[in-house]
Amino acid sequence: MNGQKAIEGGQGPILQVESVTKAFGGVIASRSVSFSIEKQVIAGLIGPNGAGKTTLFNLMTGVYAPDQGRIVFNGVDIRGQKPHALVGRGIARTFQNVELFGNMTALENVMIGRHVRTCCGFWDAILRLPRTAREERGIRSRAHEILEFVGLEDAANTRSADLPFGWQRLLEIGRALACAPRLLLLDEPAAGLNAVETRQLATLIRQISQQGITIILVEHDMSLTMSICDFIVVIDQGAKIAEGQPRYIQSHPAVMAAYLGTETAHA
Repeated sequence: MNGQKAIEGGQGPILQVESVTKAFGGVIASRSVSFSIEKQVIAGLIGPNGAGKTTLFNLMTGVYAPDQGRIVFNGVDIRGQKPHALVGRGIARTFQNVELFGNMTALENVMIGRHVRTCCGFWDAILRLPRTAREERGIRSRAHEILEFVGLEDAANTRSADLPFGWQRLLEIGRALACAPRLLLLDEPAAGLNAVETRQLATLIRQISQQGITIILVEHDMSLTMSICDFIVVIDQGAKIAEGQPRYIQSHPAVMAAYLGTETAHA
């Protein structure tokens, strides 16, 4: 079963990973991995610990360049492009370990994410031109809108380091949304969250998807992944072993072997 055939109403792929291989010394972290992600879907990237999921995230966001193969985003080969350039193209991400500016407020953290979409430069700021002030007001206003969207408007002036952990997760998503992404990569967004917070996160992810943003998430909470994802790619020992809709993945013998340690051969 091909994952692309499993998704109806797609508008073509936003991301194509084509025979991508990445090695660190003698260890192959990604082994000729290929898959496509359709526009405006929620996709999951799953696999046992050490399977190579984070390596793929880092390849897709420019942290690493593939040794072989290519990655195509919106029809453009993005191999070798730096993370900040890919943010400008419309790829944003969160991290497994929350990466916020702890001494800044929630509002300031989101405003930093928004600055990638600004037009005014260094000299505009130095000369305090009127357009700089207008743009800054627009950034602040949009940051407030995003905080309201993720449920943190009341915490706008709170230092991010003082927020509960679950709220920090939401804030990091908010900062990524401030970059106006077309593709949002979420790395373990439910890690450390309780059941109530996880349900709230699922609702938020669906709301983000409804805005036309494509989402890829790495997540160990299989209940969350299976309930919100339209399409799932499974990685084991650096190689893709299955792809398709959640129901298909749940009963796939190679996936069961990878997670349960049975003797079933990879498909």
